[in-house]
Amino acid sequence: MLLHLTIRNFAIIDALELDFNHGLTALTGETGAGKSILLGALGLVLGDRADIDSIKQDADHAEIAAEFDIQNNEAVSSWLVEQALNADDECILRRRISKDGRSRAYVNGTPVNLQIIRELGEMLIDIHGQHEHQSLMKPVVQRQLLDDYANHANLIEAVSNAFVQLKLVDEQLQHLEKSSHDRNNRLDLLRFQTQELDDLALEKNEYETLDQHHSRLAHAEKITSTVQQSLEQLHSNDDSNIQSNLSRIIASLENIAEVDGKLNPVVDLLQEALVQIDEAISQLNSYGDSLELNPAELESVEQRLQVILDLARKHRVEPASLSELHQQLSTELDDIDHADERLEELRQEYKALQQTYQNAAQALSSSRSKAAKKLNKAITSAMQTLGMSGGQFVIEITQNENQKRSAHGMDRIDFTVTANSGQACKTLSRVASGGELARISLAIQMITAAQARIPTLIFDEVDSGVGGGIAEIVGQHLRTLGKNNQVVCVTHLPQVASQAHNHIRVHKWSDKKQTSTAVDALSRQQRIEEIARMLSGVDITQQSLAHAEEMITRAEEL
Repeated sequence: MLLHLTIRNFAIIDALELDFNHGLTALTGETGAGKSILLGALGLVLGDRADIDSIKQDADHAEIAAEFDIQNNEAVSSWLVEQALNADDECILRRRISKDGRSRAYVNGTPVNLQIIRELGEMLIDIHGQHEHQSLMKPVVQRQLLDDYANHANLIEAVSNAFVQLKLVDEQLQHLEKSSHDRNNRLDLLRFQTQELDDLALEKNEYETLDQHHSRLAHAEKITSTVQQSLEQLHSNDDSNIQSNLSRIIASLENIAEVDGKLNPVVDLLQEALVQIDEAISQLNSYGDSLELNPAELESVEQRLQVILDLARKHRVEPASLSELHQQLSTELDDIDHADERLEELRQEYKALQQTYQNAAQALSSSRSKAAKKLNKAITSAMQTLGMSGGQFVIEITQNENQKRSAHGMDRIDFTVTANSGQACKTLSRVASGGELARISLAIQMITAAQARIPTLIFDEVDSGVGGGIAEIVGQHLRTLGKNNQVVCVTHLPQVASQAHNHIRVHKWSDKKQTSTAVDALSRQQRIEEIARMLSGVDITQQSLAHAEEMITRAEEL
């Protein structure tokens, strides 16, 4: 719900901070005091188009911020998480407009585009009257409201699941049918390619093994020469070799170590080195014996490697990936070979899913029709008490053109209404009077309050054209609605204002240099005085004060 509104340099407002509470809040004040300015500021922070003329004279920018408590609003919390804009249980919208025409929007301190803040705003506040934020104008909201009222979530889930499965199978079916046109050409190519790879008969890791073997064969002469030279210097040279020289050194040091034992560690190290040299000589001899110059084998390996490389280049893959490619092509070939069978299976599956979807959609449509009749009756009855005697509310349910399917069924939901007896019902968007539209919205909200998705409702001009007993009934309905929702009502009628749980008065002040708008949250006594003013005008009498207190007391007892 809306907790706090801050306005800076907007219209005739210098600086204003306003707290809001749960329940029904009445917003009153003289004509021209600035009530519409507050709604304009709120509309701006919710994503309305910016107008530099709304910036206060002599200021270079205007700024509006609105803070919301979203602790119990799972839909908004989830949306913020998806957009990476979450900040625990609070949500702060901020809008800044400058004289140079620039406009900036922020959600929880993060810059966002206007579409984002507008989408979020429509989830937080619903303004009823002649304003674009009225969600009831939107077909998707009308459908959701009817579905929530009907409480048939299981039917919607069944339709949605059938739709998703049907769409998936349809996509697979279209892909297979489309690919069937060039299937024969693809089939010939796949058979040729897989045959080449079959003939190659590449073993696991064969290319890597061959590459290493080829390197050894290609450098066999150099390797043999190097091994022989190493053995010559280590062991074979009778005149001087490392093994013999080291043995003589060890013998000499052993004799000296008998005189000075400090050399024993050195002797031990050299003896260990001699053992390592003996082992190296042994391994070099074994390695040398295994080496042989074999031009025929080298040629054979080179030919095999060349075949592998040529095929890899042909398929534009690395040689090591040929085995994986072989598997992929074989799988595709098998799929195409059995495509006709799969195509028939998909057609049968699609046909069965069509029927499943049709049955689920029809059950949903029937449930909607039953719920619509009850809702029509309840809202029409409520309209009679709101100064629209003879008015009628009708939910029209029609099938989408060409039986177009969706995850929500095949129904088109339209809320239609007439405020006067004998006139044809029209869609809500075509209702001309702002006051009538607000009262119709109130009637709808009263009946569907338990299903409300938007926590804060603002009614503007709801009391336009009504008075007396009907005005009191409007106020009572708003108070009832405020028990489960946060409701703000801009009103000129004391009968409506007296029903409020909270009361805010808007007024203008002037110091002869400038005029500005201010707001006050009224105490109970101040409420009595404000409602007395609304009853009697400029001259507040004891009678009007007594009447005002009686009206407030009567509302509190309801």
